This record gives sequence, C-alpha cells and structure tokens, in this order.
Amino acid sequence: MTGKDSIFPQLFLRLAISMTMLSAVADRFGLWGDNSAWGNWENFEKYTQQLTFFLPEMLSTFSAYAATFFEILFPLMLILGFKTKIAAYGSGFLLLVFALSMAIALGIKAPLDYSVWVGSAAAFLLATQKEFYFSLDTLTKKS
Repeated sequence: MTGKDSIFPQLFLRLAISMTMLSAVADRFGLWGDNSAWGNWENFEKYTQQLTFFLPEMLSTFSAYAATFFEILFPLMLILGFKTKIAAYGSGFLLLVFALSMAIALGIKAPLDYSVWVGSAAAFLLATQKEFYFSLDTLTKKS
C-alpha cells in the first residue's frame, strides 16, 4: 500500500480503524441506545473484569479506564493524521491485547466474530506506511 494509488485506501483505513474504536467508546457510555453491547460504564467494567480475570480487581478497573483513554486518543490522532505511525502502532497493540484477552477469557471465536484480529492487523499495516496523506504529519513535514 504505497504510492499515489493508496491515498484514498489509506485514508479509509485510518477512518475505519478510528470509527470502530470510537464506536466502542460511545457504546460504553450508552450513546448507541438500544443498539448497545454494554450500554453503560458499569457493564463495560464487568466485561473488562471478565476479560482480565487474571488481574486484581483494582488493576482490572484501571485497565478499563486506560483502554478507554487510548481508544479515544489513538483514533483522534489517526483522524487528524497526527503522529500517525505512533497512533497506528498503539492501536495495533491495543487491539492485539484485546484480541488475546478475548481469546483467553471467552475462546477464540469471540475476537473472530468482532474482527479484532483484522483491526489489529490493519493498524499494524497502516503503521508501515512511509507517508500519511491528508494528515497533519504531511503538512508539518520538513522539506
């Protein structure tokens, strides 16, 4: 995915990863209404505790807050194209940890059903790009 022929697919990939992650954040705050998986923060914390059963409750709660913080930060960075490589790697690792936790706690089918492996792989692919079109990175790049 290099060169001028990748301008719009690359932008689409940045936006798709971002919207997917921000949608999950919106869900845990109940913004999707009847279409919510969690619907509120308490349900999301319970789900996080299920995925992080191997952690003490305090660390599990912290991981819910940390995941939410990064699921807001990385997508915003991707949308703006600010430090895009860092945001893409961060998104890839965050989604990889999520996929592994889901697979361990719920079985391999869960991360497959929600395409978490695909999201992680897509973010890692995005991180390998040499240039990021329609981005603050390109605008601020030194000639």
